[in-house]
Amino acid sequence: MLEKADVTQRFLILALTAILAACGSGSGGERQREQPLPLVKAEPASTMRFANRIDAVGTAVANEQVTLAAPVTERIIRLNFDDGGYVQRGQIIAVLRQAQQSAQLQEIQAREREAQQQLQRIEALKDRGFATRSNYDTQVAATAQARAQAQAVRAEIGDRIIRAPFSGWVSLRNISVGAIASQGAEIATISDLSTIKLDFTVPETMLPAIREGQAIEARSSAYPDRPFRGVIHTIDPVIDPNTRAVRVRARLPNPDRLLRPGMLLNVGIESAPRNGLSVPELAVVGEGENRFVYVVDAQGQARRTPVRTGVRAQGRIEIVGGLRPGQRVVTEGVVKVADGMQVRLAGDRSSQQRAQRQGPSRGQGG
Repeated sequence: MLEKADVTQRFLILALTAILAACGSGSGGERQREQPLPLVKAEPASTMRFANRIDAVGTAVANEQVTLAAPVTERIIRLNFDDGGYVQRGQIIAVLRQAQQSAQLQEIQAREREAQQQLQRIEALKDRGFATRSNYDTQVAATAQARAQAQAVRAEIGDRIIRAPFSGWVSLRNISVGAIASQGAEIATISDLSTIKLDFTVPETMLPAIREGQAIEARSSAYPDRPFRGVIHTIDPVIDPNTRAVRVRARLPNPDRLLRPGMLLNVGIESAPRNGLSVPELAVVGEGENRFVYVVDAQGQARRTPVRTGVRAQGRIEIVGGLRPGQRVVTEGVVKVADGMQVRLAGDRSSQQRAQRQGPSRGQGG
């Protein structure tokens, strides 16, 4: 009987040991299944410069541009410009044949001199009483007529000498000496590129945000890394009833002639500049029309905080309400965070030590 009791006692001890071992292994597996605190990055909300921005597309226009054409049908005897050359105001661009007009002018000038001499003789006779007032008036009229005829021929000759109305750059030449230019035929196009006019349209709803003298910035696909700055010169007083937009003309200095007429430029206009609170765009989470961020408090817990946002600039977003300067906001790892969850901050030793003291924990959503 004693031996049977010993066997029974040993069996109970073994069974109890197995149960305890099983319980121990189960709690270890549970700990293994628990997740560590999520690792996130956070940074304090800081201020930066913001401004409301209007974007548009405009077309470059020369400051002054004119196409010189032949006033009459005549042969070209001289061209005084090269392809793409620079000409000064008043410089002769082309000369058309004027031999017939020159001959006429010589003949008329001879008649004018004769009429002037005859008028002087009649004046002398009139002073001595040998010429009537009628003879004198007739000769005055003849002299004036000869003078007018000479001026008319000089004007015809002047029309055959084509001059530059202002300084600028000449287009490519498409006509040669000796060719007969028909009336209205293009001789050359002159463009003043010292300043570029930039024409673009702005919706009528944006009219309160623009004014004459306001600074603009333009960029061309030809020079993507170089901004061109200028100011608004004129705002059209009439709004297009079809597009409900207003035409705006800006002026851009162009000393190195990089901008050319006909270029397409992207225009940016800033208004209402200000310093505002900002966070990275990735820190802001949206739900419908609502926006919020996760603020990390002193205990290392992420608190979901509603915010009101403004404009975006340089990868950051303006916060116009809901945050205070210096509050730490989760910027990376937002998808791993829920309201009230304990988090670990990358590079923050205090949060890592706090996580080690508290042990692994499941985050609870609020």
